[in-house]
Amino acid sequence: MALFGQTQVYSQPNQAVAGDFVSANPRNIFAPGPGGFVAGAAGVFVGRAVWTAPPTDPNGTQQILNNFGAGNILGLVYNVLQGLNTVFLSDGSLLIPQGLPVGVLSAGDMWVVNSGTTEALPGQKAYANNGTGLLSFAATGSPTQGASVTASISQQTSSFTASINGDVMTVTAIGSGTLVPGTILTGTNVTTGTAISSQLTGTSGGTGTYLLNYGQQQQVVSEIITGTYGLMTVTAIGSGTLVLGGLLGGTGVAASSYITGLGTGAGGTGTYYVSPTQAMSSSTVTQNSNIETKFVAFSAAQVGGLVKITSDINITYQSAGSVLP
Repeated sequence: MALFGQTQVYSQPNQAVAGDFVSANPRNIFAPGPGGFVAGAAGVFVGRAVWTAPPTDPNGTQQILNNFGAGNILGLVYNVLQGLNTVFLSDGSLLIPQGLPVGVLSAGDMWVVNSGTTEALPGQKAYANNGTGLLSFAATGSPTQGASVTASISQQTSSFTASINGDVMTVTAIGSGTLVPGTILTGTNVTTGTAISSQLTGTSGGTGTYLLNYGQQQQVVSEIITGTYGLMTVTAIGSGTLVLGGLLGGTGVAASSYITGLGTGAGGTGTYYVSPTQAMSSSTVTQNSNIETKFVAFSAAQVGGLVKITSDINITYQSAGSVLP
C-alpha cells in the first residue's frame, strides 16, 4: 500500500503483504449487519485479529472492531488496500483509521506476520494477543502466560432504578453499590446476559447513561435492576503485567474469567473488575496474554517473517513438514 515510488530492489520479490489471501481456496467473510463493521477509536491493522465491541446494529450485531478484546476472536482483517496513510512523508500503512469499514476473514487461507518470539512451524496453532491482535505460533493448548499475581476475588452487587432503550441504559437512582464495565444485569424484563460495556454520561458508577453489550431490541420501562461483578484485589506481582481481556486462571478462578475494567490497579497491585461474578480467597492467579485461534500454520517462518495460515482442519503434515491435501 505504498503511496510513493519504489525505493529498494531485492533479488527476490516479497511473498506477500500481511492480510493477503494465500490462495483461491474457499473462504468465509463475516457478514455484518447495517452499519458494520467499522474500525474503533484506535483504528484497526490489516493482517491482525479483531474482536467486536458495542454499539449494536439493528440486527443485534456489534458494530465496532478493535485489535484488542477478550474471549475468542471474530476473525482476521484481510487486505484489500484499505489501509490509509495519514503520516506525512511515510511510504504506506496497514492501519484502517477510526470509522472506516473493515472486512473480516472468519475462515480460509491468509498471510500473517509471525510476531512471536520463536519460529513458526507447520502444524502449530496461531495465537492472537489480546492487547494487539498480533499472531504468534505454538503447540495446541499452550497460550502464553503474561502475568502471575497474588489476588483474591469478591462478589459485588448493586441495585438501581433504570430503563433500557435498545443498547443504552438510563440510570435515574442508585439504591446500593457501583456500576462498572462488565456488570451483569438482571431484572424483570432484562434480556439474560445483558452487561454494561461502558458509561456514556453522568456520575462515575452512578446515575447517567450506559452502553450495553447488546440489545437493540430491548425496551425496558423504569424498574429495579440488579448488577453483579467480581472485584479482584491484587496484593503482589510475581511476574508480568495485568491487561484487559486476557483469560485468568488458578485454583478457584471461574472458567473463562477475564478483566473487564480497571479499578485502582493499572497492571500491578490494586483492584480490577472481573467477569463472571465470583468469590475466591487469596491465591496465585495467572493471566494469559493471548488466545488460541482455529487457524494453523502451514509454512515455516522466523520471527518477523510471513506465515501461511489456514482454518482447514483437514490439512495434514508429514514429518518433514510438507503439506498434504
